[in-house]
Amino acid sequence: MPLPELVRALVEKKVVSFYDRRVPPHIRDKVRLAHKVRGKSVTIFEERAPWRAELTDWTSLSVAQMRYDDKTGKWTLYCADRNGRWHEYPELKPTKNIDELLDEIDKDPTKIFWG
Repeated sequence: MPLPELVRALVEKKVVSFYDRRVPPHIRDKVRLAHKVRGKSVTIFEERAPWRAELTDWTSLSVAQMRYDDKTGKWTLYCADRNGRWHEYPELKPTKNIDELLDEIDKDPTKIFWG
């Protein structure tokens, strides 16, 4: 089941604003952030330009995932392990405020999102 339309519009707006704050304009030709909405999950990726001139594909690395619960209206933050499996991020309780999750990803006090 997909995200409710208004919830999706709000989260997409906030995630794009997060990208603008996180990635300085002068490096956006080398690093960019992107997201994918699948069902009730929003996954944030860091993408990097090809590191060799003959390559054309950008590489992608999962940064974080936020999952929405219809029943509570709350978002839960997840982090990926080295095998790409998602685990609930233990430092932040589910919240209705998506900005709290984005702030935690940005600050990354545990160094699990950005390394």
